[in-house]
Amino acid sequence: MKRYSKDTQDENGQDKNGQDRNGPNKTEDQSLSKDHLICDFTGGAVGHRLKFGGGRGQALPKAAGFTKGRTPTVIDATAGFGRDAFLLASLGAEVTLIERSADVHGMLREGLERASCAGGQVADIVSRMTLLFGDAKELLPELSADVIVVDPMHPPRKTKALVKKEMRVLRQFVGADPDAEDLVKVALEVAKKRVVLKWPAKGDPLPNIKKPSHQLMGKSTRYDVFMLG
Repeated sequence: MKRYSKDTQDENGQDKNGQDRNGPNKTEDQSLSKDHLICDFTGGAVGHRLKFGGGRGQALPKAAGFTKGRTPTVIDATAGFGRDAFLLASLGAEVTLIERSADVHGMLREGLERASCAGGQVADIVSRMTLLFGDAKELLPELSADVIVVDPMHPPRKTKALVKKEMRVLRQFVGADPDAEDLVKVALEVAKKRVVLKWPAKGDPLPNIKKPSHQLMGKSTRYDVFMLG
């Protein structure tokens, strides 16, 4: 799970709009609750991605600078369900996850504990994942990593497609990310080699942020890569 969003958004760019991340929204989807959610690293979409996702050839690892002979250290500044962090850890990276929503942090912690108890490959992967609770803007200056990944709650969609039920539930607890611009600025000051911003493919750039060095474009998601040093 992501501290701000990060892994509450999948590779299909599910948006997380319209809520205040300072607290849950109790007015939308009243019939839904966090009881519908579970952070699972042992099966489902995460397990399928582990087996068939394409390894270092996937967009996120490429954006983060993973190559055949290079495995950077990573901070996922917006952990969410931890799916992107799990992917990068599965490729051998030491990954620090930051989540500032207490509810999401709790679900992610439980998911990591279940994965650790499951043993085998999954347990080995999560052993490289370190979870922190707090605001990434405050924690990042005390940390160090080659790459910082930022995946804020995405702005409102430009289509009327229904957001997945899981995303609607999660949005009640994490809200929006009005400080995404500030987070990216802090990440740019802290990262050693690069910052990766995961964003809707057709989304407008964040204001007051320099132009990325390059972009990796997907069908609905893009990765803005800011090279440093």
